Amino acid sequence: MAATDVTKITEKSEWQDITLGNQVYNAGTSKLFKTGEWRTQTPVIDLEKCKQCLLCVPVCPDSSIPVTDCKRGEFDLDHCKGCGICAKVCPFDAISMKEGQ
Repeated sequence: MAATDVTKITEKSEWQDITLGNQVYNAGTSKLFKTGEWRTQTPVIDLEKCKQCLLCVPVCPDSSIPVTDCKRGEFDLDHCKGCGICAKVCPFDAISMKEGQ
């Protein structure tokens, strides 16, 4: 698959069509690899329910929940792999997981 191809990655995609993973070329290059296309579940934030407790932030293994001025932002879907840990720890049920990307 060429870099300019726009192909939707799903759980049925061939391994050759998925972004390379587990590759470290230089220190600090993980932001260059957009691994969010591996996701089969996508987190969705309900900002009305969110109390900005930030409990979701430290448990995200991909650092996909940005914080600015002590407030969480939208998910970084370029890197989020849809593990759902953020939804499980949210005491206000402000994060839900939806099928697909």
